[in-house]
Amino acid sequence: MNVDWERLWRSAGIQFVIFFVVAYFIYGNQPRVGASTDTLVSFYDGDSTQILIATVIFAYAVLNLLWFAAALTSALRDAGLGGWGAAATASSAALGAVLWVLIAVGAALAYSIAGSGNDTFTSGLNDAAWVFGVLASFPAAMLIMAGTFGLWRAGIISNASFGVGVLAVVLVLLRGTTWASSGIWAPDGAYARIISPIVGLVWVAVISGLLYLQKPSTRPSQAVAGPTASRAT
Repeated sequence: MNVDWERLWRSAGIQFVIFFVVAYFIYGNQPRVGASTDTLVSFYDGDSTQILIATVIFAYAVLNLLWFAAALTSALRDAGLGGWGAAATASSAALGAVLWVLIAVGAALAYSIAGSGNDTFTSGLNDAAWVFGVLASFPAAMLIMAGTFGLWRAGIISNASFGVGVLAVVLVLLRGTTWASSGIWAPDGAYARIISPIVGLVWVAVISGLLYLQKPSTRPSQAVAGPTASRAT
């Protein structure tokens, strides 16, 4: 059975969204900034098994995100827009690095730190995780921008879709300003926890589906076949 690997990679964005959503619900509600010691220990130590299970699924999600970004880069390069493809590669690498840190912090807290009795360190790591979540908005917005502008320049998406993509860039980027001490605009507020991530997930799923439905370029194989055919004649 022949597997169209390039087309499969293009669907990795959809797989990323599925893994991410499943892991999110298994992980549960992370304690807010400044949560009490009892709350932190109850969550990270008491629910350590489900957090570690979610950690594995989150890791699969990030791997699929990187595959999606690679497929997006390939599509942009095939369209002669290597600059936008390079931007997608750089931003996805930065986003992946931040997400790996977030995954590692949660796993470390659940595995041993929260139950060690070092309450100050546990609280600090929990608060730091929220900060990293806010900072992740910058490379995420850059990835959306690279994909939106690049695909629009390539004629793959319409002007209307381009406008929606630009709006997604703005909405995700706004998460980087959520530094209020409390409320919807705090690092653990509704905008940073729910609204901005949903916008990013929807964009990835839509673009991944669009790329999957497109036929990957076959220009490289044609370029190889050309000289061979001429030599044969």
